[in-house]
Amino acid sequence: QVQLVESGGGLVQAGGSLRLSCAVSERIIRINTMGWYRQAPGKQRELVAAVTTGGSTNYADSVKERFAISRDNAKNTMSLQMNSLKPEDTGVYYCRVTVLFTTEDYWGQGTQVTVSS
Repeated sequence: QVQLVESGGGLVQAGGSLRLSCAVSERIIRINTMGWYRQAPGKQRELVAAVTTGGSTNYADSVKERFAISRDNAKNTMSLQMNSLKPEDTGVYYCRVTVLFTTEDYWGQGTQVTVSS
């Protein structure tokens, strides 16, 4: 059973920082991409940032130069450093991984990020 567990969410004032982490339970899994998605009430879930096995990154335009994604392939973990947070960043953040050479993907339960003005 593959499980993804997010941590690091919370309440922060605008301009502050948070660091989210995602841990994958099964080390043997061959992960292709790892990414963070977020969903605010009444809005569609959107990709925030993603990183490939080789380290290539992709960011939503709204978070470029503020967020940084990284991964540790040996530990099957991923983090998202979020700086200069804005109220618009508020939402539930989900970790997602895709599996190499398959159509499989896995999602975490989500962690709440709330940015107050």
